[in-house]
Amino acid sequence: MEKEELKKQIKNELKEKDMSMQKLLEIKAAYLGKKGLIPSLMGEMKNLSQEEKPAYGEKVNALKNLAADLFDEKKKEIEEKEIGQKLESEKVDITLPGKEFNTGSIHVLNEVIEEVEDLFIGLGFEVKDGPEIESDRFNFELLNIPKDHPARAMQDTFYINAERLLRTQTSGAQAHTMIEYGGKKDVRIICPGKVYRRDDDDATHSHQFTQIEGLVVNKDVTMADLKGTLLTLARKMFGEDREIRLRPSYFPFTEPSIEVDVSCFKCHGKGCSLCKNTGWIEILGAGMVNNNVLDMCGYDSKVYQGYAFGMGVERIAMLKYGIDDIRLFYMNDKRFIEQFK
Repeated sequence: MEKEELKKQIKNELKEKDMSMQKLLEIKAAYLGKKGLIPSLMGEMKNLSQEEKPAYGEKVNALKNLAADLFDEKKKEIEEKEIGQKLESEKVDITLPGKEFNTGSIHVLNEVIEEVEDLFIGLGFEVKDGPEIESDRFNFELLNIPKDHPARAMQDTFYINAERLLRTQTSGAQAHTMIEYGGKKDVRIICPGKVYRRDDDDATHSHQFTQIEGLVVNKDVTMADLKGTLLTLARKMFGEDREIRLRPSYFPFTEPSIEVDVSCFKCHGKGCSLCKNTGWIEILGAGMVNNNVLDMCGYDSKVYQGYAFGMGVERIAMLKYGIDDIRLFYMNDKRFIEQFK
């Protein structure tokens, strides 16, 4: 078969516009496969003389190269067409409006916790954690609340057994830290975390809530240091023009104990519904660490003294953002959570 004749024959077979890659491979096998037309021409060499074989072999190789070039050209054409079709099917109309994705945001309670942590870390405090399943010893006894103490009735507790319970306060983490320090190191910590009490859930009560408690123990800390710390906290959370007042109170683990009020940030002390016309809003409890607590946790109360405070994160968030129902924090309603992005 002559070169031009073979070229014409292959082009006729490849002229189909919508030829598939599979069809191309079938045609290529018919010409260049082991049993194809061109390899069969090589088989004719055995019938030729030694003088004729070189010229014949050169001619067959030229046909083979020509056929390979034609098939490669058609293959490239098919591949380019397939790529074009794929690009067309995957084409993006950049003039269309983009898809709106729902993105998460930090929960308002975590936002308040992080704000308080940032403040106290800046004041030189460490952030300490403690177990949520606590022993009676660390949750009550080391905090000056023995088994027959009437203060236990103030904290209706979820007991697992006689000695294990869901912690009712994060103060246990303070006791753990003092014992860990062996009564030798100064303590300057805050302890955020979940706590649990058997309570009926309503707009202002929850069986699970979040506390942040703080503890400072050294040889010369005073009530004045406590007041300065709490004033800094109040101004950080509620505004730089806030003032605080301290009222006598009672907690088993502090003596003296105080309740802390902040000047109303809505009416600025004039009296309104938020502050019940008093000009003040209660925000937390605090006091100087009871000597019994220091002694039980390994600190010599004749040498060391300290102060402690505790606040409910939900209460701070409710006051700060005007939230009127504590249950909203735990309902996972996106409409509520998205307000604090």
